[in-house]
Amino acid sequence: MTESTLLAQIKDGMKDAMRAQEKERLGVIRLVLAAVKQVEVDQRIELDDAAVLAILDKMVKQRRESIKQYESAGRQDLADKEAAEITVIQGYLPQALTEAELLALIDKGIAETGAAGMAGMGKLMAWLKPQVQGRADMGAVSVHIKAKLAV
Repeated sequence: MTESTLLAQIKDGMKDAMRAQEKERLGVIRLVLAAVKQVEVDQRIELDDAAVLAILDKMVKQRRESIKQYESAGRQDLADKEAAEITVIQGYLPQALTEAELLALIDKGIAETGAAGMAGMGKLMAWLKPQVQGRADMGAVSVHIKAKLAV
């Protein structure tokens, strides 16, 4: 099987960071590659771009939660470190959706799935997730969907 293009980009980024002697960036990229390798070994599969994207998305979410905890504990130094890691990881994610693009995609999803009321939220989320993975925070997407379906 061939390697995913996103994984190849990440490995190229690691080589670039090594050449430029960017220790912090290199460390984050190695964490990403370790997470990908862990999933590949555990599931005995080779990951495609969508799976790698899901891992990156999860890593960003974990770091956002850590930032909240560090800030509430008064540890701004650790929060800043996590924010720097998010910046590196987001460099491998696709461009984020704007609010207008997200709302248009939700409207399109409602039209295509026929979702009505809160009962249709699961079907709509399943339709939207592959399209917004890595491009929007699923928590924010959920809030927008609830607002649309409650009307």
